[in-house]
Amino acid sequence: MSKIKPSKGSPYARIMGVGGYRPTRVVPNEVILETIDSSDEWIRSRSGIETRHWANDEETVAAMSIEASGKAIADAGISAEQIGGVIVSTVSHFKQTPAVATEIADKLGTNKAAAFDISAGCAGFGYGLTLAKGMIVEGSAEYVLVIGVERLSDLTDLEDRATAFLFGDGAGAVVVGPSKEPAIGPTVWGSEGDKSETIKQTVPWTDYRSGEVAKFPAITQEGQAVFRWAVFEMAKVAKEALDVAGITADDLDVFIPHQANERIIDSMVKTLKLPESVTVARDVRTTGNTSAASIPLAMERLLATGEAKSGDTALVIGFGAGLVYAATVVTLP
Repeated sequence: MSKIKPSKGSPYARIMGVGGYRPTRVVPNEVILETIDSSDEWIRSRSGIETRHWANDEETVAAMSIEASGKAIADAGISAEQIGGVIVSTVSHFKQTPAVATEIADKLGTNKAAAFDISAGCAGFGYGLTLAKGMIVEGSAEYVLVIGVERLSDLTDLEDRATAFLFGDGAGAVVVGPSKEPAIGPTVWGSEGDKSETIKQTVPWTDYRSGEVAKFPAITQEGQAVFRWAVFEMAKVAKEALDVAGITADDLDVFIPHQANERIIDSMVKTLKLPESVTVARDVRTTGNTSAASIPLAMERLLATGEAKSGDTALVIGFGAGLVYAATVVTLP
């Protein structure tokens, strides 16, 4: 018989507060067209993107995260000292070690919170949310900060017609805390590594360091293959997330998919047969694809504009490089 005492965590967890940060520089499609042969109409029709935000030298991964986190902590009505864990999802922090989460935890003023980074691409926020929920239910932390942050402008090849217009920068954060009732559903997540070549970094850092390639590594993708996978396979994952949460599309108030491409969003809405009453996040139009940051940024904007309200039931799903995915149903803070 085990001598280990049972955990004293909360029976459930919930999102308590949300915050976002978008860089000050707004980049319209006209700027992108300076380096690729395309048109504003083509970019909008293919992606829905009109503008995106690009960070300046001061708007680092850490700096943007701290701004977004401060808003989320204030929104949750707690202090930084109460944060017991900081989880950062990013693919664009260029220091291999230490984790940027440790710097963020310190500068926010947490009391030596557990802090670590994860790399799960555009599904990273869902991965982090699931880990935070587990920490709270298990009892290793009372409040956990989950951050999705990217400076994808650093990994964008402005001469690549397939991707130059897609990516933006920003940070989104949520505080996850204890709950007396279910407010974060079971997560449906996974990976399809056999398709990992469809979204990838062009070359390893070591090839650039050794001089084998002169061009700085960037993100590239096979657009049509990614589109088909996202539209057909991720709709199935979204439906499964509804099923395991014990609800149907008719019970939803809000749909917050990864802001990859508006055509993908429209196709998922159609496949899921979402009622017209469901508010659909379309932050991609003015923020672009911010990978791990896209879901919390979209959530923050919907709440700030009043398009969504506290207590709404929302389906969130992220999907991207790996290919990885994560979907769950949450109650909005």
